[in-house]
Amino acid sequence: MSSLAAAASSTSTGEAVQFWVLAVVAVAGALGAVLMKKAVHSALSLAGTMIVLAVFYLANGAYFLGIVQIVVYTGAIMMLFLFVVMLVGVTAADSLKETIRGQRLLAGLCVLGFGILLGAGIANASLRDFNGLGQANAGGNVQGLAALIFTKYVFAFEITGALLITAVVGAMVLTHRERTGRPATQRERSEARVRGKHLPPLPAPGVYARHNAVDIPGLLPDGTPSELTVNPTLRARGQVRDVSGEALEDLAALEQRSKEWLERNNDRSEERAQ
Repeated sequence: MSSLAAAASSTSTGEAVQFWVLAVVAVAGALGAVLMKKAVHSALSLAGTMIVLAVFYLANGAYFLGIVQIVVYTGAIMMLFLFVVMLVGVTAADSLKETIRGQRLLAGLCVLGFGILLGAGIANASLRDFNGLGQANAGGNVQGLAALIFTKYVFAFEITGALLITAVVGAMVLTHRERTGRPATQRERSEARVRGKHLPPLPAPGVYARHNAVDIPGLLPDGTPSELTVNPTLRARGQVRDVSGEALEDLAALEQRSKEWLERNNDRSEERAQ
């Protein structure tokens, strides 16, 4: 019995090595999420940190939390955030002007308070003896977690749910836009298309180009870029990549090869005629 208690209150060599190796990866990912200049790289760094946290949960016997960490946070929320950032596009050219006065001071105070709470929690955990998760998971990990959530921490759980719902409703209210006029009917859109300059659909991005990225304009047969194939928002942000120079060089090289090929064929035809 004493050996089981000693095993529950001690850390094996494998667990220690796993912790220190993955802890470095988690901290590096957290620093990358803060220090990376590109939002996509920050999102990927944060996703890596979340995966490491899931491994920590699984290693400590919290199997339900580990699976939820991977499926919900890393697999759903972070990937959704990553796809939204990649679709919308965030660059250093965006406005960084503060719209709320004193938000940096408030953010600093929040970070200081969180650091104090985190330090107090770590000190409290390190000054007391721990018995492992054997007793907590005696009836099952999911059952033990449910018992804590719906008994001891039920009020904190309900308040967190209310805050999340409030945040979702607030995001919907902020993104909702009132329509200033009535929507155009299909007949009106068809008449506007007929009266306009382009009856068929506009050319897709990357036409006559090497790829179909949305930030690269389509090229006309003469190698010049078509202004109609790029979203005006991307052009206003300065996120349009110009490949017309490369296209013109490729076109000139192709014309040169065609000219050489025609000359060779003419020479062969003259030789055969003689």
